[in-house]
Amino acid sequence: MALGLIGKKVGMTQIFSPEGEIIPVTVLQVGPCAVVQKKTVEKDGYQALQLGFAEKKAEKFTKPLQGHCKKAGDKVYAVLKEFRTPEIDKYEVGDEITASIFETGESVVVSGTSKGSGFAGNIKRWGFSRGPMSHGSKFHRVVGSIGASAYPAKVFKGKKMPGHLGSRTVSVRGLQIVDKNDQEHIILVRGAVPGARNGLVTVRKA
Repeated sequence: MALGLIGKKVGMTQIFSPEGEIIPVTVLQVGPCAVVQKKTVEKDGYQALQLGFAEKKAEKFTKPLQGHCKKAGDKVYAVLKEFRTPEIDKYEVGDEITASIFETGESVVVSGTSKGSGFAGNIKRWGFSRGPMSHGSKFHRVVGSIGASAYPAKVFKGKKMPGHLGSRTVSVRGLQIVDKNDQEHIILVRGAVPGARNGLVTVRKA
């Protein structure tokens, strides 16, 4: 696993390349993230950095969380995430990691929570075909047969059925960083990123 940052999706826009090509980009605010805890092989069985993002007022959180975050300073963070990386020796608790760890042209993996669509039927959720809509048909948008006959006389696990659509963690690999602004902690990645505006995302080196 590679080091990354926590951030939020600002929105989408487009920019022009030097050749005049229109490039659709997603604007992400990544960091600054503070190193709240270091996980080591000797103590925890693996190497990782726990990063904090989105500073909030301390009184909004429990005393245990306040004490945990204060190891890295006086700030308390609303979001804590771990990034498994062999580079833990480069950082100490309390250090701040910014968008400067990324380079323009670099490929990254962006993970976010997809938009929720509530309860959806099998056509919207899985792309199933519908039945005939003409007069007299009794089969329009229902699921249809879902199981076998006398044997095995059950519905197999994993059958595609109506249910909750969206609100799942989705990762998009191979997104290229087109441009960035280290002062504003902004990076522009080519293409779309899962989630709504202001949704939390994690950006890792590919």
